[in-house]
Amino acid sequence: MNNILLLEDIPEIRAWLKTLVSQVFTNAVITECSRVQDALQHINSQRFTLALLDLGLPDGSGVDVVAALREKQPEVQSVIVTIHDDDEHIFPALQAGAFGYLLKEQARELLVEQLQRISQGEPPLSPSIARKVIAHFNSQRRPQASPQLIEVSLTERETEVLLRVAKGFTLPEIGVQLGLSRHTIADYVKQIYRKLNVSSRAEAALEAQRLGLFGRN
Repeated sequence: MNNILLLEDIPEIRAWLKTLVSQVFTNAVITECSRVQDALQHINSQRFTLALLDLGLPDGSGVDVVAALREKQPEVQSVIVTIHDDDEHIFPALQAGAFGYLLKEQARELLVEQLQRISQGEPPLSPSIARKVIAHFNSQRRPQASPQLIEVSLTERETEVLLRVAKGFTLPEIGVQLGLSRHTIADYVKQIYRKLNVSSRAEAALEAQRLGLFGRN
């Protein structure tokens, strides 16, 4: 059974999100919070499988909860649900360990579709967020080689998988593109996690860019 943490300070939006989540995850137990401190207290006393977190709360940011979950319950998939679509909010959340990033302004049907991806192990990213991540990669210059860069070595196939993950393709879509099964692609993603020492696919893509792995082949 899914035990879900829902952090949102506006009651009407929280009720709307709860209805949405209940539609996707039937029979889920949903713990509602309106403040960061309340969420942190629940993390200390309960185990969760999923967390849906707003960013701008009266006493802090949902990013603080993402970081706490990563430390205390690393198996939990944290998904940001917010109105903020700028780089100053997106990348700190992903770097903190967020598994996904969704915009509240999306159509209900699209939000449902994105949330359904979670059960398949695929990160929910709003299309505009995925485009911003790609644009961020494209705008970065490749850094000079360094000892840290040399220590990380991806195979040609791993790099192909990582590039497609960064572009927002799902595991089945990557499998079709590369002529491999979804399970094989999932194994490659796990290997990439291990080599880059990260815990989410979005974070893996960001780390790969920081290390200059994009464009090496």
